[in-house]
Amino acid sequence: MDIKNKRISDDEFQKIRAEVLTQWPTGKDVNFQEAVDYQKQFTGDRRFGDKLIKAKREGRTLIQPRAGVALINEHIELLQFLQDHGEADLLPSTIDSYTRQNRYEDCENGIRVSQQEGRSMLNGFPAVNHGVQGCRRVIESLKTPVQVRHGTPDARLLAEITFAGGFTSYEGGGISYNLPYTKNVPMERTIRDWQYVDRLVGEYEAAGVSINREPYGPLTGTLVPPCISHAAAIIEALLAAEQGVRNITVGFGQGGNLIQDIAAIRTLEELTNEYLKKNGYDDVEVTTVFHQWMGGFPADEAKAFGVISWGSAAAALSKATKVIVKTPHEAAGIPTKEANAEGLRCTKQVISMLADQTITGSHLEEEKEIIRKETRLIVDKCFELGEGDIAVGVCRAVEAGALDVPFAPCRANAGKMLPARDNDGAIRILEPGNLPFTQEIKDFHKAKIAERAKYEKRDASFQMVIDDVYAISKGRLVGRPRK
Repeated sequence: MDIKNKRISDDEFQKIRAEVLTQWPTGKDVNFQEAVDYQKQFTGDRRFGDKLIKAKREGRTLIQPRAGVALINEHIELLQFLQDHGEADLLPSTIDSYTRQNRYEDCENGIRVSQQEGRSMLNGFPAVNHGVQGCRRVIESLKTPVQVRHGTPDARLLAEITFAGGFTSYEGGGISYNLPYTKNVPMERTIRDWQYVDRLVGEYEAAGVSINREPYGPLTGTLVPPCISHAAAIIEALLAAEQGVRNITVGFGQGGNLIQDIAAIRTLEELTNEYLKKNGYDDVEVTTVFHQWMGGFPADEAKAFGVISWGSAAAALSKATKVIVKTPHEAAGIPTKEANAEGLRCTKQVISMLADQTITGSHLEEEKEIIRKETRLIVDKCFELGEGDIAVGVCRAVEAGALDVPFAPCRANAGKMLPARDNDGAIRILEPGNLPFTQEIKDFHKAKIAERAKYEKRDASFQMVIDDVYAISKGRLVGRPRK
């Protein structure tokens, strides 16, 4: 597939659009101008991007849960509960797994069985099947703006229906919704399909309706070095900006070491702005999202609240624009609405207590500089491999392992890089694989891992990686060997 980082032409976009809207019968209800007029009634704090920009300028961190069930009325009830009892500043509609794979017939069956059983038999909200009017019922029942959160490699029809349905933010991208989520989908295909999504956002932008876009920051969620997720976010921001997106939220998944997490969020916004401006996109508003711990959780709810609180503190001290909140039921599966609201209120309490506090110091500045150097090396290598075209370059970089996401299931991913924690719990790189690092940076990581190995009286090995993956669920940050 021939791709490049160039705005899709009007003729080509309309040709593709005609095909996309026929993928499921609800697509016929999408009328662009009518959708624009509908979107324009939502202003100020009813628009996701506007609320983020306002919070950024006021130095506040907003809170947002994950949530989604199969039926419209129950979904409305859930979101209203999180809005009113969870005190959520922003709301999601987490989309079900069948929709993520474009299996709309299976969604229809899931909706039917959910109605028969009196409970959700899908793990999210099947927005495509509910259609434009179903989505509008959800939006109109709330006073808080709502984002589509999913995990869909081909999210074109979902975008068409949810934008027309009044959603004002859309998560995902051609890298972040491919490598962590798929096995056999080529990078070129997801990049191309997500260019369509971003081109659609650009159409709305040109018509006077700003829709927030958010690359999925955590990627595979566990032990992802900041430079890897930063590079993916920056590249997705560049791809989106070329198609006309002007409001972007870049994200990072909590690592667990407070200084590194703060450094990550602060450098993420800085570097994203740097590359956008460097490539001629001077009018893009950038905000940040911090994802609370995405790995294994302790089953004990009291201990789970400890993990949630730690993520809340990191989000507040990093001055992230928003934080995605976990629940005390993470280890058990889909949470009750009450548990979801408890996680939100816990997070809001911690953020409120830390709102006026900040962290500075030489250790933080050193960590920021390491992240800057590593991220620039990866992004610049992607440009080099693409001979100046970042869409081409990122596909070649993934194939070459210059951008390598740990634990990703996708066959396109090299899978040669291995992360592990250092003795202070910061995420370092045990095996660099083909990452385009200088010898100085490789030596830095090697020394950090060696310091931990010496402390633990064992060799640096893959066992460290395994121990670190399970550590937080067992009550520690660093996976120390049992004594």
